[in-house]
Amino acid sequence: MKKLTSMFLVAGILLAGCAGGNAENGAGANQTGDSSQGQNKIVAVGSTALQPLVDAGQEEFVQENPGYNISVQGGGSGTGLSQVESGAVTIGNSDVFAEEKEGVDADKLVDHKVAVVGMAPVVNKDAGVKELSKEELIDIFTGEITNWKEVGGNDQEISVVNRASGSGTRDTFEKWALDGAETVQAQEQDSSGTVKKIVGETPGSISYLALSYLDDSLQELAIDGVKPTEDAIKTNNWEIWSYEHMYTQGKPDPEVEKFLDYMVSDGIQNGPVKQLGYLPITEMQVERDAQGEVTEIK
Repeated sequence: MKKLTSMFLVAGILLAGCAGGNAENGAGANQTGDSSQGQNKIVAVGSTALQPLVDAGQEEFVQENPGYNISVQGGGSGTGLSQVESGAVTIGNSDVFAEEKEGVDADKLVDHKVAVVGMAPVVNKDAGVKELSKEELIDIFTGEITNWKEVGGNDQEISVVNRASGSGTRDTFEKWALDGAETVQAQEQDSSGTVKKIVGETPGSISYLALSYLDDSLQELAIDGVKPTEDAIKTNNWEIWSYEHMYTQGKPDPEVEKFLDYMVSDGIQNGPVKQLGYLPITEMQVERDAQGEVTEIK
């Protein structure tokens, strides 16, 4: 009898243990599935010119929607487009239309425009130059002009700093600022932040950056008397600008679409978009297609 009692006691303990284990597993499953654990994971990769805006947008979005885990990375527009096309990431951030990128099947992607970004040539302040003609700018980037004194600046050798191949900022600058001219062989940098640091610290250097990166550490250049201002960009008087695209592979899932809709909401367009030096889509007076055709918005 004692033996049977002992057996029932052990069985009871084992059953209780199993029940406890299941309860713990159930709690664990509920916790893992809880929205605060970020079960909706989004990875956005690509343009470093767009990165500050997407970073700011995702911070505000996640505060309001704790069920999301959003990672924002750079790497350049080409990287973003190729990775979203392959399905490696959720969103490919780009400064250029997918149709403009060789090797990218634009038919597989859906475009979500979230802002407009202006870009400008920038120089180290010691260059002594605040304005160039477009012809002078092209001659500098193609190596025809090699000293700032040739364009009214200081007697200082010019050092060109390029963005790396695949950069949407570089593509936009070459297309609209240099009329497609091939730039001189020069050092290349993957990051807009690195370019800003190098130009700010290197006498004689010149490069180009999104307006969202400009501050008092650099001198932005006017071209043919036109300064890179918001009003000039809105009317296309300043032609060096592009849309900021967030591409998805096909139609996005509802969870991803919710974040993309948030990026074009009034709160973001009138908040971080303007605060970080971008232009809201709604304030443009012209629109430009992938072929570069510009039409007035009526």
